[in-house]
Amino acid sequence: MAHYVLLSNFTDQGVRTIKDTQKRAEAFKAMASKSGVKVHTLLWTLGKHDVVVVAEAEDDIAATALSLSIASMGNIRTETLRAFDSADMAKILAKMA
Repeated sequence: MAHYVLLSNFTDQGVRTIKDTQKRAEAFKAMASKSGVKVHTLLWTLGKHDVVVVAEAEDDIAATALSLSIASMGNIRTETLRAFDSADMAKILAKMA
């Protein structure tokens, strides 16, 4: 399974309906589970991003489909980062020339 970090910001619509953010987070987790993505952490944050998610998915396609699905609802904009754990990094370093 590949690791991903989703950095999200509320849209104007998301801010207008901010009181529903926890319900939307639970719906997101359910949607992720149905699409084979495991959400490890979902945090509301201060600073440049409003919500940060750490998740695992089988591949980039599953992670991107989930990210686009939630963005299409109009409450957030997302940036998805592919992340590497220590085992992945060891494999990457071993392949360096």
